[in-house]
Amino acid sequence: MSFIVPQGDNRHRYVCSSCEFIFYENPRIIAGCLPTFGDKVLLCKRAIEPRKGYWTLPAGFMENGETTQEAALRETYEEAYASPQLNELFSVCNLANYNQVHLFYLAKMTSAQYGSGLESLEVELFEEANIPWDDMAFGTVTQTLQRFFEDRKNGAMQLHHIDF
Repeated sequence: MSFIVPQGDNRHRYVCSSCEFIFYENPRIIAGCLPTFGDKVLLCKRAIEPRKGYWTLPAGFMENGETTQEAALRETYEEAYASPQLNELFSVCNLANYNQVHLFYLAKMTSAQYGSGLESLEVELFEEANIPWDDMAFGTVTQTLQRFFEDRKNGAMQLHHIDF
């Protein structure tokens, strides 16, 4: 195995010395929802590391064979037993240093039915004034929520690109 810049490429890659197969390493996609019910947002308290015991939006790693929308809805059901109606993409968070891209879709809950999945200690609906800002698990979630509340106040949702 060699770590070289293959011919016609512009970055170092692991290449098999025998067969010259190139091993590409690409970013992981994390897809999730920003579920709302009325004026409240659904958050999950993490039951797993990283950031166990901290609050987040329901989200997780996209699986092969699914769309980002399917991944967002699957993760929302797995973590919060909620099945909201998916709306538009709201935030794209680039974490170049962690080789990740986080995507959050707006989602509307048609009922207040939810519960704690295996990866959640608690799941709750929060009004903006009661969001546990000091106990948020990830900057991508904090930034997404802050932009959501700003857009809601301004009366117009827009797509946000956020670099970390």
